[in-house]
Amino acid sequence: MDQIIIEENKDKIIKNTEEDEEAEIDNSFIPVYHSFPVKDEDSQVVSAQDYRSILASKDGDFLLSSTGAQVKVSDLESKIVGLYFSANWYPPCTKFTDLLINVYQQLKDHSDPGFEVVFVSSDEDLDAFNTYKSSMPWLAIPFSDLDARRALTQKFDVEGIPTLIILQPNSNKDAAVISDGVELVYRYGVQAFPFTKERLEELKEKEKEKHDNQTLSNLLTNDGRDYLLAHPGPKQVPVTSLMGKTIGLYFSAQWCIPAFKFTPRLMSVYQKIKQQLEGKEDEDFEIVFVSSDRDQVQFVTYFETMPWLAVPYDDPTIKNLAKYFDIRGIPSLVVLGPDGKTVTKQGRSLINLYKGNAYPFTKTRVGILEKQMDEVAKGLPKTEHHSGHRHELTLVPEGHGGGAFICCDCDEQGYGWAYQCLECGYEVHPKCIKPVARSPGS
Repeated sequence: MDQIIIEENKDKIIKNTEEDEEAEIDNSFIPVYHSFPVKDEDSQVVSAQDYRSILASKDGDFLLSSTGAQVKVSDLESKIVGLYFSANWYPPCTKFTDLLINVYQQLKDHSDPGFEVVFVSSDEDLDAFNTYKSSMPWLAIPFSDLDARRALTQKFDVEGIPTLIILQPNSNKDAAVISDGVELVYRYGVQAFPFTKERLEELKEKEKEKHDNQTLSNLLTNDGRDYLLAHPGPKQVPVTSLMGKTIGLYFSAQWCIPAFKFTPRLMSVYQKIKQQLEGKEDEDFEIVFVSSDRDQVQFVTYFETMPWLAVPYDDPTIKNLAKYFDIRGIPSLVVLGPDGKTVTKQGRSLINLYKGNAYPFTKTRVGILEKQMDEVAKGLPKTEHHSGHRHELTLVPEGHGGGAFICCDCDEQGYGWAYQCLECGYEVHPKCIKPVARSPGS
């Protein structure tokens, strides 16, 4: 069956993110999404005067309402429009749809400017489209209009879902297309409206101000609690005792499958770092567990396996931290410096890449380790045949396809150098390569 471009990547998307999908189940405040931004977004300008040329096709100049009625494309003239590329078969899409519905319902009566969403389907067939569309209160490109769906996907260079492209109306002709609508809705919700450059800069400035004033105390305490849990329970440790230490905030849960592998690795690294710092009075390292467990029993059972501290189960600080650090999936490790300021939100990747050598996780330390990795990469084969994949893999650096990725061999995060299949996007850590002999003539 002929499908639009995104469908070609379906198997890859599911393979590369199935572990993260597990980390999303029943976790309303830590969503996971996978969206790939439009390229060269600043060079694109689309206003409502172009809506007809964008959304209409040879099959007609109408869209479908939530009830199935036809709506003229011209009715969108004065509105801000979000083009929502999504599909019912992909869990991060259905997760984001729920959030977008909430935002849409708050904005639907906004008159100046108005707001509308247009669903661009990547569903497998008409029945799937109709079922998914029935949950949406907005408009949709008819499923039968494959040309229009394909044209929109190509025009905005959409490579993954969910993607939300924001277009401005006639009154804002010079506004560039916003390609990261999914991220903006996750981060700011309804506050992102009307998605103008001025509004987004205002929100970023407020966010920056909050982070500039960040302290360990205002992150980890609240009006009713100034302590963390420790072992043996129910021991309490004052948050003030952590001042001056490097702190890792570990967002995780017992039910999280990726954490099943990562937590033991983090424990081992934690113990090694603590051993390295023994005898140093002016330096220490601690981890604080921020739980996404489903009940108190799971929390207690999981925390008992850990050698570090924890925020009490179901404490309001947990949701505040997840939102503040924009946590999209678990497990996740945010590292704070001795001054209480954020050092990195990529602690998990750094642990996977460098283990205990990543400490103290600063840009200076990571820069040294990256240079060392670059030197090691000079001695690696430019191409390899890996036992777990049928195509030849090419060694690529960060910035050339080797950015953040999920290793298809060990299912853990990676960053920087990677062996990548240029045909299908399969990626593995260099350390995970299992070379196989090439057949004669290959």
